[in-house]
Formats: sequence, structure tokens, C-alpha cells
Amino acid sequence: MKLEKATFAAGCFWGVEAAYREVAGVTSVTSGYAGGHLENPSYDNVCSGTTGHAEAVLVEYDPDRVSYEVLLSVFWKVHDPSVGTPDGTEGKWQYRSAIFYHTPQQREAALTSKRRLETSGVTVATEVEPASTFYPAEEYHQRYYEKHPGSCPTRE
Repeated sequence: MKLEKATFAAGCFWGVEAAYREVAGVTSVTSGYAGGHLENPSYDNVCSGTTGHAEAVLVEYDPDRVSYEVLLSVFWKVHDPSVGTPDGTEGKWQYRSAIFYHTPQQREAALTSKRRLETSGVTVATEVEPASTFYPAEEYHQRYYEKHPGSCPTRE
């Protein structure tokens, strides 16, 4: 089995991680930080708004069991892509909506799905950018929603 990677930022990573864990064909999901300039950022670094990172999830999946398009569908459903940062958190850069593509095919699929949503009348602020180094978040962030049910607005 050859696994592929997908990286998504859709606000607080806790609920996003939990949503992807429910998808058949997804083999692992890691909460972390993507899209910034500081090496090995901590949660406090990212929350300072100075690193450029987004709270994101790294999804490893079996493309024979689940398509990237299905993963994109989950992405669009778990947050409101019409605002730069979800839940009224304007200015909190770490909560921005972004798709970090790993291959040219993922880039094209992400742009196509974004255009489809825009054509339906939704204003989409989601960024589509190349994946760079993904930094796993601290252990206490992993599987957070499972450890603390009801703690994440995107999962209620």
C-alpha cells in the first residue's frame, strides 16, 4: 500500500483532525503547523501571530480507498471558507483557511474544487499553496477532541 499525504488548515485543528479520523481510507491524522517561516514552532509561537503558520492537519491516506477529492469535500464541510479566519477570529492568522498541496495533481484538484464553490456563489478566502515543512503540534494537541469531547466548536 502506497500512502499519500494531504495538508489542510481550517481553523482550530482539533475538530478538523477528528473529522478526518472518521474518513475510511485515512490511515493517520496529525495536528500541527504549516505554511510559516519559523523552524520547529511551538503552539505559543504560532499563537503569537508572528510565525506565519496555520494550525493544520497532515492527513495520510490510501488513495485506493479514498480520493483526494473526498478529502477536499470534508475540508469544505468542516469550516466556513468564506472568511479569512473562521469563527470571527479576524487577525488570528493561525486560523486561516488553506490547502497545502503536495503534488501538481493536488494543486489542480484544490483549485478546481475552490472554483466550483465560488461558482455556486460562495466567496472563498481559502489559500491554495505548496506544502512546505509540516511541524507536528505538541502531544497534548493530538486527538484533543477525543480526550475532551465537546471542546471544539467545529465538532458540535
